[in-house]
Amino acid sequence: ADFNYGVDEYDAEGNEEPKALPEGSETMPYIDESPTMSPQLSARGQESGDGVSPTPTNSLGTGGDRDAGKGLEMRKLVLSGFLASEEIYINQLEALLLPMKPLKATATTSQPVLTLQQIETIFYKIQDIYEIHKEFYDSLCPKVQQWDSNITMGHLFQKLASQLGVYKAFVDNYKVALETAEKCSQSNYQFQKISEELKVKGPKDSKESHTSVTMEALLYKPIDRVTRSTLVLHDLLKHTPTDHPDYPLLQDALRISQNFLSSINEDIDPRRTAVTTPKGETRQLVKDGFLVELSEGSRKLRHVFLFTDVLLCAKLKKTAVGKHQQYDCKWYVPLADLVFPSPEESEHCPQVHVIPDHELEDMKMKISAIKSEMQKEKANKGQSRAIERLKKKMFENEFWLLLNSPAIPFRIHNRNGKSYLFLLSSDYERSEWREAIQKLQKKDLQAFVLSSVELQVLTGSCFKLRTVHNIPVTSNKDDDESPGLYGFLHVIVHSAKGFKQSANLYCTLEVDSFGYFVSKAKTRVFRDTTEPQWNEEFEIELEGSQSLRILCYEKCYDKTKLNKDNNEIVDKIMGKGQIQLDPQAVQTKNWHMDVIEMNGIKVEFSMKFTSRDMSLKRTPSKKQTGVFGVKISVVTKRERSKVPYIVRQCIEEVEKRGIEEVGIYRISGVATDIQALKAVFDANNKDILVMLSDMDINAIAGTLKLYFRELPEPLLTDRLYPAFMEGIALSDPAAKENCMMHLLRSLPDPNLITFLFLLEHLKRVAEKEPINKMSLHNLATVFGPTLLRPSEGESKGHLTLASDIWSHDVMAQVQVLLYYLQHPPISFTELKRNTLYFSTDV
Repeated sequence: ADFNYGVDEYDAEGNEEPKALPEGSETMPYIDESPTMSPQLSARGQESGDGVSPTPTNSLGTGGDRDAGKGLEMRKLVLSGFLASEEIYINQLEALLLPMKPLKATATTSQPVLTLQQIETIFYKIQDIYEIHKEFYDSLCPKVQQWDSNITMGHLFQKLASQLGVYKAFVDNYKVALETAEKCSQSNYQFQKISEELKVKGPKDSKESHTSVTMEALLYKPIDRVTRSTLVLHDLLKHTPTDHPDYPLLQDALRISQNFLSSINEDIDPRRTAVTTPKGETRQLVKDGFLVELSEGSRKLRHVFLFTDVLLCAKLKKTAVGKHQQYDCKWYVPLADLVFPSPEESEHCPQVHVIPDHELEDMKMKISAIKSEMQKEKANKGQSRAIERLKKKMFENEFWLLLNSPAIPFRIHNRNGKSYLFLLSSDYERSEWREAIQKLQKKDLQAFVLSSVELQVLTGSCFKLRTVHNIPVTSNKDDDESPGLYGFLHVIVHSAKGFKQSANLYCTLEVDSFGYFVSKAKTRVFRDTTEPQWNEEFEIELEGSQSLRILCYEKCYDKTKLNKDNNEIVDKIMGKGQIQLDPQAVQTKNWHMDVIEMNGIKVEFSMKFTSRDMSLKRTPSKKQTGVFGVKISVVTKRERSKVPYIVRQCIEEVEKRGIEEVGIYRISGVATDIQALKAVFDANNKDILVMLSDMDINAIAGTLKLYFRELPEPLLTDRLYPAFMEGIALSDPAAKENCMMHLLRSLPDPNLITFLFLLEHLKRVAEKEPINKMSLHNLATVFGPTLLRPSEGESKGHLTLASDIWSHDVMAQVQVLLYYLQHPPISFTELKRNTLYFSTDV
């Protein structure tokens, strides 16, 4: 797209390299026909290795299984999303056709830019495809806009599917079209300028009038589109009652599309992935992707290629401008010699140096701040040079995060001696690599040594065969790709079935943010069962997330297998699956139930999403008899206490048995447990203490955070919020000290005493950081916004992005709390005694 710091410009250590001419013209695209992918993942999505678990048709039921009205509402959501992407697609085709007429006009002059033959080859069938989709869009648009339950549109999709022959002709010509465009670019400067910056119109309701896209990227769009249409058909069928007149028409359209895709793939697939060995056998590329390798004590980004009989680890070589880019092989292991060391053997491997959480959090804050700056520049029609500079800065920061955040070891051992260590951020990804290798190892493989020529040929083929072209950071996304969701995803993991024998089972949830996946929540272990019933709810913070993964594990209680390396996960993965977080489907107020199928296991879960601006609202409780949502002064007066009872009890319990718990206050407690505790505290029930002593410690920590989050005004008050923001920004240490202490003195007594009580507790938690991994900075990140965020968003008037409000304000809120956490002990009496010595001017 218009801006890609791809791998082509960065070598494995993140050093900038000269830009080469666009490669890939010899690569035939691969179209995934599986309807198990979500509409967001087209052929490109496959490149990231994001295989998505199928959502079975019956998971939401069809026809009489469930409320038909809900199905029809879902149909409208699916169609609206598809219509919006269809508009973008038509604009992309228009942009591609725009230079065709002037090029044809010059072709018959004495100074043609291209010959008529070249124009015909490059733009082959684009006009026909454009007309088909324009007609389809013009017919579908009014139906979606004047939506009602009786509307039919299956005939439109059936007609679209019947015209796929045009796409067949386009795909057959695609390789030649790309090669011709590349040759013409190299030989004709005018055409090179045209093909590097084609202007694509933005959607009607978008602020951006145009984006610049390369011709190569646009020529790929029709190939993307067939897959997208097929996936939408799959989704529409899922939400169309079987007795609806559209059902047989959509079924027919889906059948035609799938047959078309498989016929094309038979043509394309071998050309895409095969290399021939000197003995004439076919060696195919099975999987490739970016992994972080720990090499000689430092982290390096590698491109790893898994072929049918060998695993090859490479990095991009630096090349001069205009030269084809090449990979440099760092090492390879024949699969016949490859073993995964057991945890006991791993003990001799180098220890993983884990980057402190607060450094990673700081970097995320920086990235969010740059994103906000870029939004402002774009909104103010800023200079493209300033935006380019910000994009470059963002890429460097995201690259650093990508390199430094992974901490889960993935060890590879060559029987003949050498071991290698990769670091991954997600166990899902690790198991994907492991399973792909083990599946290939079931075949009869021979050990071998590659001669230098064979190695050169194999490494040379990597560039043409690779399926993942760009480092997975958000700066590499197309402008028309979804920015992901910002806010809170509520997930209930209900149950699972399909296990062959009883086991101790639990699930973990992973979401992607900043280009990589992280584990966000974990259910309790359900012991000795084939049908675990967890029914646990989690609140997961999303930072530009697009996918949710669920992994199901069998808990390992065997002491001999437990590893000293605390990032090693020895529990066995029973199954794993992934779904796309479709903004339109998720952003409803109601729970949306779904099923993920994995290795014959079905996991049932429900989810709903709250956007960040909705979740930031503090709403006072209508009942003033409880403690949640009630002013702190009202509660302390009623209880005749200095610190609310709920705060004292939760802190006491955490200090008694949770102070050494890894991730205390960061790991989500089970939402249903937190709600139960909330109800008990609100009712002032006699059983509070019994319930607290039995409750999971993360739920108690979560209840304390919820209490502060639901205060009708923040603990550090709305009135003083602007002054806290100004005070923390002062550079002179003495002035800052004076101001920050004066602000504390200006708080009402119940707020101040409670704040100091909490402050001392958080310091005691941080003293155990070597065990619980919670530093002062981590605790400030968790509690800062909770204690400071104003009840009415100050920035309400000029919200541009959900991530905007978040980045700058949150940074300052974290810094305020961190200031007090790092300050020597502050006592209430000392503060009050010193009132006389300080100015009263805030």
